[in-house]
Amino acid sequence: MTETSGRDPEAAGLPVDLTVASGFGQAAPDPAATAEGFARLALEMHEAIGVEETVQTVVEYALQALSCDYAGVALSAGDGRTEVPAVTDPAVAAIYTFQMSGGDGPLRQCMRERTTVEIPDTVRLQQWPEWTKKVIEIGVRSVLDVPLWTGNAAVGVLGLYSKVPDAFGPDEVAIAHILARHAAVAVATARREEHLKVAVDARKLVGQAMGILMERYDLSADLAFEVLRRYSQDTNTKLREVAQRLIDTRHLPNS
Repeated sequence: MTETSGRDPEAAGLPVDLTVASGFGQAAPDPAATAEGFARLALEMHEAIGVEETVQTVVEYALQALSCDYAGVALSAGDGRTEVPAVTDPAVAAIYTFQMSGGDGPLRQCMRERTTVEIPDTVRLQQWPEWTKKVIEIGVRSVLDVPLWTGNAAVGVLGLYSKVPDAFGPDEVAIAHILARHAAVAVATARREEHLKVAVDARKLVGQAMGILMERYDLSADLAFEVLRRYSQDTNTKLREVAQRLIDTRHLPNS
């Protein structure tokens, strides 16, 4: 097993010139096709709706870019949990589930230490015997886990799997790092947009609930908001949920 820095491929001595790859996995070098491929990926991720669609685009491109057999993305949920929003095969989900359920393996190390973990041949691996047994059973011989990170924030891991030993050379690792950079930024952007949408929706709900109280009880906007806030605190219920309950039933919780 080898490790390279997950923060910067240059720091690990990895080539980052896109001329090392040809289109996505072609034999002859073709920088124009490679650049076009990543440009298309960036556009598709920009047009994707939500985090799941974004990472699904990433794993599908990974199969083409690196000629691997399986690919998947695991994301940090921010509260200590790890979620798997996209895989190209149930085999990847099984590999992830084992590690997320307490079994150790490269995914956990990559997520924890933010380092790229490369396993040239699982048959020769002595570390993580339980994980190794499982991946060998499904025919995986080479593994490449690359951290997804933006600045100092760990977003998740891009996992690449091949049935061929020594499938990921320096060129493939360099492309995986570039793909991971695209993915990390796209995921972070999609998450921000989702959070913003939730915040805007909550604000709309509270505004509608305030309007109901103002009309029914002839309250000012400030007093209507204070009523909602008090019910939220007294019932240990989120303000958004209190507002939704009032809109749906025309009654406040426990009223």
